[in-house]
Amino acid sequence: MKKINLFLLFIFLLSINGKTQTTIIDSIMHDGIWRNYRVYIPAMYTGSSAVPLVLNLHGYTSNAIEQEFYGDMRPIADTANFIIVHPNGTGPSTAQFWNAYTTGSPDDIGFLEALIDTLSLQFNVNANRIYSCGMSNGGIMSYYLACNLNYKLAAIGSVTGSMTPGMLASCIPPDNMPVIEIHGTADGTVPYTGGTTFEPIDSIIDFWASYNNCTMTPLVIPYPNISSTDGCTATEYAYLNGTDGAEVVLVKITGGGHTWPDAPVTIGVTNRDFSASIRLWQFFMKFDKSQFVGINEFDERYEKLIVFPNPSLNSISIISNVDVTEFKLLDLSGKILVTQKLNSTKFELDISSLSQGIYFISSPFETVRFIKQ
Repeated sequence: MKKINLFLLFIFLLSINGKTQTTIIDSIMHDGIWRNYRVYIPAMYTGSSAVPLVLNLHGYTSNAIEQEFYGDMRPIADTANFIIVHPNGTGPSTAQFWNAYTTGSPDDIGFLEALIDTLSLQFNVNANRIYSCGMSNGGIMSYYLACNLNYKLAAIGSVTGSMTPGMLASCIPPDNMPVIEIHGTADGTVPYTGGTTFEPIDSIIDFWASYNNCTMTPLVIPYPNISSTDGCTATEYAYLNGTDGAEVVLVKITGGGHTWPDAPVTIGVTNRDFSASIRLWQFFMKFDKSQFVGINEFDERYEKLIVFPNPSLNSISIISNVDVTEFKLLDLSGKILVTQKLNSTKFELDISSLSQGIYFISSPFETVRFIKQ
């Protein structure tokens, strides 16, 4: 269950000195399943100004705490002042995974969207600076989010991840999406050259560079071979000048394995010439969702009415991104249960008395479905 007491303790400690970095272990109910996650709050965070949020997703058979240490971005968050969330996938503890392959259960797109909304309610998150990255299956899931949750993310990154042929064929994101891929040519789990399960990495980079209207001749940047004993070298290929400043970057590790560059442990051929964690943040920090076409105008591709968290147990927050004077709460049959006048862009609605089921928040501009747990 949600660890409310732990969250309140964190708020209390923060109010005392404002200097304590903290890891919060929490969970939300989504699609009938309690989904747990770890949130890292840097010491610099005070809540007085909006900060970026980074989703850091574990690989297949791994988990949140392993990714927190293996793909460690916490020291960077301590100096750059961003929040990191390490969620857990589903499945047996020895085979947890992210469902980036089918539209069925588990609904990991819905879960990660609900997680973003929940954290945005609890913390002062900059909605224009939300990013997703991950290792292997976590990188694959980040690509899946780029295709299906584009309006929430400013950029994504993948380390040893890829896209399936079906995902690539059906991916039509509504707007620009900066992408960085870090991948070894000797990756035996997610092959660089692809196969029946995964697309070749070069094909994925070409897709995103073309989609973002980047210059298709990359800037080639060989990385200094700082570690001559790690068995691999790294070269960056930067596809620049995309629409509204979008970029696509490939860090190709010649001889590199299915590993996170400069990870604290060596579990294969691990590049030591650069840090994947640092390179991801260097890439992310350049992009703000508001720089891309349409987001400031909230055109038809973007939400005019935001309802979160969704699903919810006791209350929901309703945010209107256009001028709305009232909204209605409807049940599944269309019966009006509540009519609420608005005098601000945000409203809290108590739904604790509602029965479990599907309901709608309706405004003159948009109707949004939500689930009462």
